[in-house]
Amino acid sequence: MTPQGPGAPGRTERVRVKRDRTSDEALGMGRRINRRDFVDGVAVAIGAAALAGPAAAFAGPEGSGRQPNDPSEPGYYPPTRYGMRGSHPGSFESAHALRDGALATGEISDLGETYDLIVVGGGISGLSAAWFFRQARPDARILILDNHDDFGGHAKRNEFHLGGGLQLMNGGTLEIDSPRPYSAVAAGLIAALGVDPPSLEKTCSRDEIYRRRGMTRAVFFDRETFGRDALVAGNGWDSGSPHRANALAALLARSPLSPRERADILRIETGHQDHLPGLTVAEKMDRLSRISYRDYLLNVAKAVPEVIPFYQNRTHDEWGLGIDGVSALDCWGFGLPGFEGLGLDRRRTERMGFTAAGYSQTGGSYHFHFPDGNATIARLLVRRLIPGAIPGNTATDVVTAACDYARLDRPEGGVRIRLNSMAVRVANLGDPASSKGVEVVYLRQGKAWRARSGACVLAGYNMMIPYLAPELPAEQKAALHQLVKVPLVYATVALADWRAFARLKVRAIRAPGGYFSTVTLAPPQKVGAYATALTPDEPILVRMVRTPCKPGAATERDQHRAGRYELLATPFEVFERKIRGQLGRSLSGGGFDPARDILGIAVNRWPHGYAYEFNPLYDPIDGPESQKANVVGRQRFGRIAIANSDAGAAAYTDCAIDQAHRAVNELLAARAPA
Repeated sequence: MTPQGPGAPGRTERVRVKRDRTSDEALGMGRRINRRDFVDGVAVAIGAAALAGPAAAFAGPEGSGRQPNDPSEPGYYPPTRYGMRGSHPGSFESAHALRDGALATGEISDLGETYDLIVVGGGISGLSAAWFFRQARPDARILILDNHDDFGGHAKRNEFHLGGGLQLMNGGTLEIDSPRPYSAVAAGLIAALGVDPPSLEKTCSRDEIYRRRGMTRAVFFDRETFGRDALVAGNGWDSGSPHRANALAALLARSPLSPRERADILRIETGHQDHLPGLTVAEKMDRLSRISYRDYLLNVAKAVPEVIPFYQNRTHDEWGLGIDGVSALDCWGFGLPGFEGLGLDRRRTERMGFTAAGYSQTGGSYHFHFPDGNATIARLLVRRLIPGAIPGNTATDVVTAACDYARLDRPEGGVRIRLNSMAVRVANLGDPASSKGVEVVYLRQGKAWRARSGACVLAGYNMMIPYLAPELPAEQKAALHQLVKVPLVYATVALADWRAFARLKVRAIRAPGGYFSTVTLAPPQKVGAYATALTPDEPILVRMVRTPCKPGAATERDQHRAGRYELLATPFEVFERKIRGQLGRSLSGGGFDPARDILGIAVNRWPHGYAYEFNPLYDPIDGPESQKANVVGRQRFGRIAIANSDAGAAAYTDCAIDQAHRAVNELLAARAPA
């Protein structure tokens, strides 16, 4: 008989303690990630410089605390930093002070630096602006200023060295895809960098590694939302799977959902009922463009309200909003379920005056992504702009090449990239109509500095521009303030192995009620000398996505503002606890132990993430293009032009490139007076 009573070391108490998987100790909170956690990966990687170059030697196991803050010092290598990344500490505080009117620059130092062009913002749009300017003026001297510790903007690279091997994940933008074909300009730049997406897609993808093991998608039902924790995996979650109705019914039967909820989800996912009978195709499209997907499911498809939590975050990854904030037409265009019986012709979408996200009469663009996402595109641009900074000469060898950050800002370079440098003042020299140049004041290493140039491209967050250039016309500043970016979090988690995923036969998890909406194993790829893990015993990276939107807010912008405040107020410790807890709970059936299996975490926090795209549910869709906020906001002001995907109101790589090209051409066409 087991002893009972206070203090008795009985079996009941021991079992309770053993099952407390939510305690900080069980999650591994506060556990120091030291050298042995990397399976001697750092030591081995230092000897494997042929694979990863200098980056391996910089991969200090304690992360950012072991690296200097000056790119000119040995050991500076931001991609290997973990902890809070993205808008990391030190990258935004001065901007907030400027916004609040609380920034005091003190004495401004002047080194007498003069350039042909200064670019504010070292993301893909800023780097592209430098590229296009140099194409037109090969001898031009260009300075690129960026407030982050790395170039690339939202195209950031997370680099881990595990078990002697290099593991990469995107810390920001992932794909170069676009809902429409690339312009000749954007496609030309991608080709000039040596990127051939169709060829790369054929030769680099290794999806069979997961397929061979029968690994599928899964849904994690959490107890807070659905009553009990349950991970349900199977091909039935894929819309294109054979005999889907039966497969999905079997999966739903294993879920915590009620019979009525299961029936409605099955009807939405596999049914062919026309929920808008009596309307023409044009009338149906018009109706769908004016209601949210949530309204469509509830009021048109007549689903029970209890199914909404299952669908609410299905649109997070694409729009940064839940289904309450995305039009039903966009969701149809993106391929979400519930529209199969409406008889809509996708080829007629644009001919009839409707634009559905994700679809176009002329088809979409490339879909390939590099292991570090669009960070490779940024690195290819830097390689061309600053010869010698990144060795190699192909779009595949750049993946494992290490950047020499000390070369980015050298006096002899025609193009210089100055990191950790926050622009706080941009002004035309003299009257904008007759200005011969621009003066830029920026903060670096606690001091204010001045530089001058013949012209300037503002390629950063457009909503910040009114504070940088307060002389802009009031109407233009008001328009720029409307471009509220989409907040989001991409977390990269380094795991000792992926045995739990293999045992559960899972490669990706959607969590309808989770803090992170998706959990995905690194896509299997072999690009040049880089290769992801082949067997479950090897270390791997996992990508987790969170979009902190606030359903119920009056407008999409209000949802994004609330999400931005949340991200800035959330410390790394909270993100870490949520990551460990969600992985521990969803993968517990596969033997996953967050304290043992998690080797490192990089939280890429983007309070100002992707560009705002006008939403027909909240924004007027009629009226001339010239009156749209992004068009009014991007007007050239003297020798100052404006780029960034914000200026195109589309969160896509081709848009960032196209806006850089437009901004540069505006400056070149309006040459400074002699």
